[in-house]
Amino acid sequence: MQPTPISFVGTGGVALAGDALGPIEGPPVLFLHGGGQTRHAWGAAAAVVARAGAYVVSLDHRGHGDSSWPVDGDYDLASFAADVVAVAAQLGRPPVVVGASLGGLAALMAEGECGPLLRALVLVDVAPRLERDGVLRVISFMETGLDGFASLEEAADAIAAYLPHRRRPRDLGGLSKNLRCGDDGRWRWHWDPRFVRRDRGDPSFVLERLEAAARRIGAPTLIVRGRMSDVLSEEGVRELRALIPHAAYVDVAGASHMVAGDDNDAFSASVLEFLGTVGVLRLAPAGLAQDER
Repeated sequence: MQPTPISFVGTGGVALAGDALGPIEGPPVLFLHGGGQTRHAWGAAAAVVARAGAYVVSLDHRGHGDSSWPVDGDYDLASFAADVVAVAAQLGRPPVVVGASLGGLAALMAEGECGPLLRALVLVDVAPRLERDGVLRVISFMETGLDGFASLEEAADAIAAYLPHRRRPRDLGGLSKNLRCGDDGRWRWHWDPRFVRRDRGDPSFVLERLEAAARRIGAPTLIVRGRMSDVLSEEGVRELRALIPHAAYVDVAGASHMVAGDDNDAFSASVLEFLGTVGVLRLAPAGLAQDER
């Protein structure tokens, strides 16, 4: 199954690049990656959902991958959320959004403040309240590549140090989708450095805004947490489920914050089961409220 390039226009005219998979008449499922990633983070999961009959779009956020960089460096969460609103409108049908980290927060804010927009929402290892140390570890890792790497091997070493529980890949070709080689021969992350260097504003205000948005979520919702995550704690999940009482919950054993990358089989199975349960796809329903994998 080969992806087809697709493009959208985000808020402020930012060009957003994506890949489309699956039958165009199928229910749309929009995959949104985390900060510092690209649409390629969803390759395996997107293919599984597309094969089940969905029209899957994996999108590069503004300033990431092949999407354009906003001239004014606007990387406020509200702008990512506005992009979700714009893309949902351009799809022409309410999509399911599967959003990891930044992608999940953007979808949460979009649906809570501008909805109903979505047919369903899958929040992957993210909630309004996150663990400070885990978030700082992610930011620190992102900053390691701002000056570039001398080779893909050096980049792979940095990733292995950040994700020691994962097996280091023998074939480093896939890294070239998330890094690009500059004129100086150094490999840098495929996103705008201003994204990580930006002023994140008052965290208490962002928290209150996200909590208010979560209370207004009416769409069917699934929360997927990596049991080894240091970004989203069990307490953070409990608080989110209090805000969205109808949300189902899956805890993926052996996975960290990068749930899909750590255990794509368990992650994809959970998403498919949820989509069947809420009637998006014609799959055998199964209860997920207390599921553990």
